Amino acid sequence: MKNIIIKICVLLGLSYNVSSCNKSLELDPTSVITNASFWKSEDDAKGGLTALYVKQRALANLNLFVWGEARSEVMEWSKVSGTLDYDRYYLNTLNRTSAGPSWQSVYSAINDANLILKYVPNISFSNEQDKKNILAQAYVSRAFLYFVLLRTWGDVPIRTEPVEGASPEVIQRKRAPQTEVVALIKKDIEDASSLFANNSFLKSRNYWSRAGAQALKADVYLWSGKRLNGGQADLAEAIKACEEVEKADISLLPNFADLYKYTNKNNKEVIMAIGNRELEIGNNYFFNMYSAKSPTDVDPQTGEIIGQTAGGMVWTVTELVKNQFKTQDKRRDASFMEIPSTTFYPTLILKGRGTLISGVRYYTSDFVIYRLADVLLMKAEAKNALNQDPSAEMNLIRQRAFGQDYEVNKFVSTTKEQNDALILQERLLELVFEGKRWWDLVRFNKAFDKVPTLLGKESQKHLEYFPLSEQVLSLEPLVEQTEGY
Repeated sequence: MKNIIIKICVLLGLSYNVSSCNKSLELDPTSVITNASFWKSEDDAKGGLTALYVKQRALANLNLFVWGEARSEVMEWSKVSGTLDYDRYYLNTLNRTSAGPSWQSVYSAINDANLILKYVPNISFSNEQDKKNILAQAYVSRAFLYFVLLRTWGDVPIRTEPVEGASPEVIQRKRAPQTEVVALIKKDIEDASSLFANNSFLKSRNYWSRAGAQALKADVYLWSGKRLNGGQADLAEAIKACEEVEKADISLLPNFADLYKYTNKNNKEVIMAIGNRELEIGNNYFFNMYSAKSPTDVDPQTGEIIGQTAGGMVWTVTELVKNQFKTQDKRRDASFMEIPSTTFYPTLILKGRGTLISGVRYYTSDFVIYRLADVLLMKAEAKNALNQDPSAEMNLIRQRAFGQDYEVNKFVSTTKEQNDALILQERLLELVFEGKRWWDLVRFNKAFDKVPTLLGKESQKHLEYFPLSEQVLSLEPLVEQTEGY
């Protein structure tokens, strides 16, 4: 039993709890930073918050895309390099021995949030609002992380206290029902929103703010309204949350392509983006959507766009998705680029391509979690579900997308079902490669209609969720495998 407990400590990735795990081995280390000695000052609290953001950035490097989009109809094999086993996502062949990313990294970040929420209230600050801001960011971070877990695995263990010892009753948890998980998420969002002083952004848009919390609230209430029997009440709350977001200092950028310019990070459309800079962290999922080598038969301008990179292009956008972009849609050329080359796979993903430094490409774009266009489309979705007209929000998106061709591409409300189909497609065109599509398909109950590798598998509803790996099951003996796997 002692070995199992120690392994679970490792699984949870407890960044400040080394001493507690060591105690079960009866070791006496000469130099250990314990929770009792660490959480003393305002600087300690800020350091703990930094650690929490670092772990959220690590999740965004790959896992958030894998969980949120990779299993949809968006990606396919590039036929240039190997697959890096990513084919198990777009082919939907996941199983308990090939389960995808573990929830270990998510619970590790949650534990950091729990440490902040336990210890920071007892620390004296020179400015009380600074303390509230740290607590608010911990609450909304925990809510976001549990929302990732909820949408990926359904029922999941709830841990709201930091794991600081090796006691089985503290470490081991059964999977809690989704209704309990979403109740915790909603409460954390409300606690966070009450602690932020106003709608302003903290330092930059790379930190959770009240606007970010409200964007998350809209997302959560849409999910619970459509997936967890929240019904009209939850959908109405989603609309209210969207309206709260719109009160912040945000606006749609006139030019869609400007959203992804490396020099335009933290632009006014961004609500929350996980910051990413060169030399801070390694490559991310966009690295594997780019070329392993530059083609020799392209013009110099195109070669400059590609740059020198050691990327291995293991997957790329499908023809199915590319063909849904109209030629007049400005989002097409801003999202991907087809290269007229006979020696190179012709499609590069332009979102998230980072920057060139001395001709070398660094994939250091920020990971946008929420931006205004996403919120407007959530509002349109909730309004349509409540039999309200979503035209205003849909046409704000289309005006930018089509420019002078807007009138012939204007959204006109018809039936609830047809509107839903167009809203779902609009989210694809607007948010492709941003880690949203799989969760959108599940929320709309369309995964088995839209994903080619899931056609005819409607009876296997468990495929909407991810399996658990054998490692997790062995380390968490009270946890049962996702039903169906």
